[in-house]
Amino acid sequence: MESVRAVLIDIDGVLTVSWKPLPGAVAALRAVRDAGLGVVLVTNTTSRSRASVAAALARAGFPVGAQDVLTAPAATADRLAGARVALLNSGDVGEDLAGITLVGDRDDDVPDVVLLGGAGAEFGYEALNRAFGRIRRGARLVAMHRNLYWRTDEGLRLDTGAFLAGLEAAAGVEAEVTGKPSRAFFEAALGRLGVGAEQALMVGDDVEYDVLAAQRLGITGVLVRTGKFLPRSLERASGRPDHVLDSFADLPALLGLSSPSA
Repeated sequence: MESVRAVLIDIDGVLTVSWKPLPGAVAALRAVRDAGLGVVLVTNTTSRSRASVAAALARAGFPVGAQDVLTAPAATADRLAGARVALLNSGDVGEDLAGITLVGDRDDDVPDVVLLGGAGAEFGYEALNRAFGRIRRGARLVAMHRNLYWRTDEGLRLDTGAFLAGLEAAAGVEAEVTGKPSRAFFEAALGRLGVGAEQALMVGDDVEYDVLAAQRLGITGVLVRTGKFLPRSLERASGRPDHVLDSFADLPALLGLSSPSA
């Protein structure tokens, strides 16, 4: 751990569940920051803007600002700058999508891109069928992520990946993914921190999209047994995490830092 200069951290399921801090998470993040390590919060959250995410975390006591947050919508905006985009998403992330033109729901309008964000009530038959028709008429299919589910304080909920797989199969295309687990997303996070992959550590609750995806770039991967973690997901994973912790609260000890104060 002596070579680690920066930490990439997933938010939902690692620091919080339904935006409520997990036990010990606030103190652990303070310990990481007090040690002088770089921090970037990397999240596929598509229901809030970067500023809203940072504000919610700050209210919960986490020492972060908007500049510390890299969201899938912000990365998507960089990737699709100048494109005409039909967005299907649950939540308001408009302020993070600067540089792209959002089009309406007219069936005869074929945009450059059909873009899927986070799933919710908006992912009904009419919306998905409209997206299918636009893809069939030439629009590219792009997804901010392909997570199958996420954890709330009411349990696991279906996410975009469950719908994306059907669209891909029906339209005969493969979506481009702009958030985790895409290589470009992790590279953008490293760029913000100004470190190489060998100097960074990624902490997440999704073994495939957070941890193993980061490890394929040479980033040290740490899986936590909170959030969406399920033992069977680890058993069936395509690889093995570098480290597995009970929770984010155990990270300072892994890094050899002083015990965090509450």
